Amino acid sequence: MPLDIVTVPCLKDNYAYIVKGPDGIALIDAPEAKPLINVLEHRGWKPDVIMITHHHHDHVGGVDELREKYGCKVMGPAAEKDKLPELDMALEPGFSGGTDDGLCEVIPVPGHTLGHVAYHYPEAKCLFSADSLMVMGCGRIFEGTPEMMWDSLSTLAALDPQTIVCSGHEYGESNAAFAKTIEPDNPGLISRAQMITVARGRGQPTAQVPLYIELQTNPFLRAGQASVKKALGMEDASDLEVFTEIRARKDKF
Repeated sequence: MPLDIVTVPCLKDNYAYIVKGPDGIALIDAPEAKPLINVLEHRGWKPDVIMITHHHHDHVGGVDELREKYGCKVMGPAAEKDKLPELDMALEPGFSGGTDDGLCEVIPVPGHTLGHVAYHYPEAKCLFSADSLMVMGCGRIFEGTPEMMWDSLSTLAALDPQTIVCSGHEYGESNAAFAKTIEPDNPGLISRAQMITVARGRGQPTAQVPLYIELQTNPFLRAGQASVKKALGMEDASDLEVFTEIRARKDKF
């Protein structure tokens, strides 16, 4: 049974995801309850579990209301259990569960927060990365270090290139604009930025994309590329040093 994935806009620019698979229905993050309830009620679905990626309020603000309404279980990273709504199951890195396309692996991706996790469905080739890997970007480093974030992104970059990356915010236009300051002559990036502008003009989300496209256009994943190092005048720098410079530039953008 293939996954049925519904993208649900929440708050100003967040996304939550409803995932219906062979083992039931999961919510990936819950920024607010109302938009998720509206979609669930429209489809006649009842969630079995809420799977939290990290503790920031714009990813957990609707958890308690949804749990009270549906009686669903709540799972999240064990490393952040003291900062999260009450967990029915604290997930350790490397935990996996589910069957067939519903098989889900917990990948630690510290950097944005220390306990941030991503949810990877290897059989379905789908990744819910929240604020770790994002469309042509990555999350700000609030709690971790550049080394942590670079290691996390390198782990995700090594997944099957056909994996669909579903991230937690609609940052397509702003991240594309920044990416062009790093690689203004990247033809794939130029084309992608144009497609994002068209999509947003139509009110369509842009935060769901195959990993191979991110590898071609996301400057944070491309810090090890010779072309990026040359563009920054950092030909002799390490990949980590280049990533750190890109992150610093984005923070000022």
